[in-house]
Amino acid sequence: MGSSRLVLMTRGLVTVIVGGAVYLVAGVSDQPVAWRINLAVLVGGAALIIQFMIDFAQRVDGLSGELNRNRQETADLVGESFARISRATELFDQVEMSALRADGVVRLVNSATNVDSEVPVLVRAFAQAEVRKLTSLLESMSRHVVDRDAEDHEWIVTLTQCARMSIDGISASMDHHFWDSETGLRYLYAQREAIQTRAVRVRRLFMVAQPADVDTALERQFEDQRALGIEVRVLALSDVPPSMRIGATNDFVVFDGELSYEVVFDLAGVNATTTLNFQPERVRERVRRFDELWAAAL
Repeated sequence: MGSSRLVLMTRGLVTVIVGGAVYLVAGVSDQPVAWRINLAVLVGGAALIIQFMIDFAQRVDGLSGELNRNRQETADLVGESFARISRATELFDQVEMSALRADGVVRLVNSATNVDSEVPVLVRAFAQAEVRKLTSLLESMSRHVVDRDAEDHEWIVTLTQCARMSIDGISASMDHHFWDSETGLRYLYAQREAIQTRAVRVRRLFMVAQPADVDTALERQFEDQRALGIEVRVLALSDVPPSMRIGATNDFVVFDGELSYEVVFDLAGVNATTTLNFQPERVRERVRRFDELWAAAL
């Protein structure tokens, strides 16, 4: 407000000075006083108008610059928006062309957007960790080999639920008490469902060092699993020729002849590494090894 008042006062002062100067200059002539006053008012008014026109031109220039900046900002914003739309369209096209069902991927993205900032920090961190795990899993699949520290029972249950034709597994180093645990029972239940609902053939080969290792508890496991429709055999390594002992004898399960689920324990039999391997040559080797040992158990 003070600045505007000062500008008006300055303009008025300039107008008065210009008009007074014109009146004084016109005084050297013989023109009447009224004429000189009219001339001074006219020139002073012209000076005032010129000042307003200069100020208006400056404001127009400033407004033009502001409009140019706004236009550029708008253009940049529109460009970024179209870039996002183009990227989103490209990603959606890739999802449509991928081997995964598009509706499942879209549902995953929609669910991720529903995790808002109001949920607890711990919940957000947990969700982010699960997203990272899933991302790492999908990235590893491009190499046809997925590794994870420790034994992943969720993987084996999910694979059992997805199997369509066959599940062939060797139980060599697994603790036989595993089958009575909550995880073991879930695994057996999934196999029973696969047998009864999808006619999946399930074969399990138990491997022991010698026949004396087959105790009453293990025999009960054989009968329990056979009652579920699982084909069960046991093989004592002491009964097979040395040439057959050469090769993989660790725990592995082949699903549909397409993927090998493998578990390797350390020397202490504690820490394990779980691997999903669906390289064709690896799966063929596992299928051949299982068939060889299965026939020997006969």
